[in-house]
Amino acid sequence: MNMSMKKNRSFSSSRIALLALGISALTACSSQGGKMGDDEFTVQEVTSTSSNQVTKYPATIKGLQDIEIRPQVSGFIVKLCVDEGATVHKGQALFQIDPTQYQAAFDQAKAGVESAKANLKTVSETEVNKKMLHEQKIISDFEYQTAVNNLLTAKASLAQAEASYTAAKQNLGFCTVTSPSDGVIGTFPYRIGALVSPSVADPLTTVSQIGDMYVYFSLTEKELLNLTKAGGTLKEQLEKMPEVQLELSDGSVYAEKGKIDAVSGVIDQETGSVSMRAIFPNKQNVLRSGGMANIIFPYTMENVLLVPQSATVDIQDKKFVYVLQPDSTVKYTEIQISNLNDGKNYIVLDGLKSGDKIAVEGVTRLSDGMKITPITPAQREAKYQQALKDQREGNLATAFN
Repeated sequence: MNMSMKKNRSFSSSRIALLALGISALTACSSQGGKMGDDEFTVQEVTSTSSNQVTKYPATIKGLQDIEIRPQVSGFIVKLCVDEGATVHKGQALFQIDPTQYQAAFDQAKAGVESAKANLKTVSETEVNKKMLHEQKIISDFEYQTAVNNLLTAKASLAQAEASYTAAKQNLGFCTVTSPSDGVIGTFPYRIGALVSPSVADPLTTVSQIGDMYVYFSLTEKELLNLTKAGGTLKEQLEKMPEVQLELSDGSVYAEKGKIDAVSGVIDQETGSVSMRAIFPNKQNVLRSGGMANIIFPYTMENVLLVPQSATVDIQDKKFVYVLQPDSTVKYTEIQISNLNDGKNYIVLDGLKSGDKIAVEGVTRLSDGMKITPITPAQREAKYQQALKDQREGNLATAFN
């Protein structure tokens, strides 16, 4: 009885070990590119197709307007009405400059207007009275003309007083520095107690309009020509350009898509590039003026040849593939590729033609002139599934054939 149990245990252990070895070998086979036989390699025909590609361009984010806030009167800052980075509305108070001297000037100008009005009233009544006496030949022409001149002088004095009043009122209003638009406040180089004037080097702060944001990037002259060669007016060309996306500094893609709305009319002679501008909505205030990002620009390419990146071999910055020959050997062939790719396939510019067949799996095991048994991806998958089935059913003798 004990001997029988030992034999069964020994047989079970051997079977389990064999099963584990089979699974390991099957997994290794799969990991080697689906190669099901010693000389079997998966090949795939290269055909012309269309491809949606993207490329990225470094970009700078700017508000629709970055407005410098500068003082229009001189004085000490006595109050900060908002904090740095706050969202503000048009007309909202930002800074308070000491209004004492401007309040005094305003009061003086206001009193000057009242005085000028009173004097004008007196002179006007005098002129009316002089006119009546002149008409009755009681006073001379000179005396009446003097009254008329005094009236004109009084009117001019009132106008001058009102101008001084307007200037004083405006200067007093300038003591409260307000936001010229909705936006977000920048930093404060000057704080309470700082003496500021219209001639200070740095602005009090900057207000950035960020309801919508401009994103600036550059294309080469050749790339721009490729986009605009269809002709038409600049407006028509801009309307035909695809929507673009924005990759933020943390690597995430901004949720809203943008539209290119402006192209520089001048090519930078030093870089050979053209400045482009896209506009993005910014309802959630995620984008901030001065930020850096990447514009993701989509391209649709027609009649191109695509090869899987896994089918290529890199040597000294050059790309090679193994092309199947009529005698079932493979030829080590250099290819030229586009700098655009989708992360899975390369766009072949030269080195292959439509109808060529290339090895797409197990290329690290190949060598130039090596003879292989080519199989299609469908055949490889069928063999792999059959092997899995044999393994599950315990047909280890045929699982790896």
